[in-house]
Amino acid sequence: MNHRQLEKDIEHLEQIISHISAEDRIPLSYWRNRIELVSCAALVPAQATRVKRLDAALCALEKRQKTWQKT
Repeated sequence: MNHRQLEKDIEHLEQIISHISAEDRIPLSYWRNRIELVSCAALVPAQATRVKRLDAALCALEKRQKTWQKT
């Protein structure tokens, strides 16, 4: 993946992850796959930090979803 596309993907994920919920019509597993694809690319340190934040935010949503499904 080239640098420009990688940066666009990270920016897109940052916008989306901050606005979705566990009840969104697109499953969280889709976003998990997108984050995993980006994290497999050759990242500069700043990008790696951003991807870690995305991962943490999505983990929080996944935990809320699991809690919500139990009730």
